[in-house]
Amino acid sequence: MNTQVAEATEAETEETRGATQKKLKRKKYEKELARLHVELVELQEWVKYKGLKICIVFEGRDGAGKGGTIKAIAERVSPRVFRVIALPAPSDREKTQMYLQRYVPHLPAAGEVVIFDRSWYNRAGVERVMGFCTEEQAAKFLKGVPLVEKAMVESGIQLIKYWLEVSPEEQTRRLQARIEDGRKIWKLSPMDLKSYSRWYDYSRARDEMFAATDSEFAPWYVARSDDKKRARLNIISHLLGHLSYEEAPRGKVKLPKRRKAGDYRDPNYPFKFVDELF
Repeated sequence: MNTQVAEATEAETEETRGATQKKLKRKKYEKELARLHVELVELQEWVKYKGLKICIVFEGRDGAGKGGTIKAIAERVSPRVFRVIALPAPSDREKTQMYLQRYVPHLPAAGEVVIFDRSWYNRAGVERVMGFCTEEQAAKFLKGVPLVEKAMVESGIQLIKYWLEVSPEEQTRRLQARIEDGRKIWKLSPMDLKSYSRWYDYSRARDEMFAATDSEFAPWYVARSDDKKRARLNIISHLLGHLSYEEAPRGKVKLPKRRKAGDYRDPNYPFKFVDELF
């Protein structure tokens, strides 16, 4: 782990303790994010070199900022190493399977980082609150999932679970923005609207989920996400500080000389160029 990352993580943790913080300025955010992206690439190369298996779970209420945080993590690394999994609603066939069965094929193999944008914890959250599973099914899930996660960890998977905590006021502002902004309307699903009024039902479900699944081998980490930029930096810093990695060995890279054109000539072909409007 890079010393600067560890120091930054500690400093940002101290900073987030203030209840009345100003929003993080974009210039500072972009500077810090660029620095962290370099570290994420270094982590990626170490994961490939050592054949590590890392699984990151993101959970939280609608509008908590999961998608933006995952995008910030994944935008400068290889999608072949950092795989983002966001499963749709289960098919009729999948509904008849063992609940965790459809998630298992997506778990990381050697040299992979898998990020779940929502995960098997749907059963403890949205499915339970919205009545898509019975209370008995939810209880069985909460009892059994620590055993599955322990088996994952014992198989060599490093499992990291994040819960993004957004305030009711900020959630309202973000969901309202999805209604009013044509760029964001696709983010607003009928389920968002149905679940919006059930804030405290989700709170109770979250509390029971934490009590049952916040284990020593797979703990939950909570990030305040009212300031999305600050939350992204804090989570990436925590992730880098949580994992042990070094600079992977690699030789110096030098571009070779291009071969001469020889008998090649540019073709006299009527290419259809895109209009240059800008």
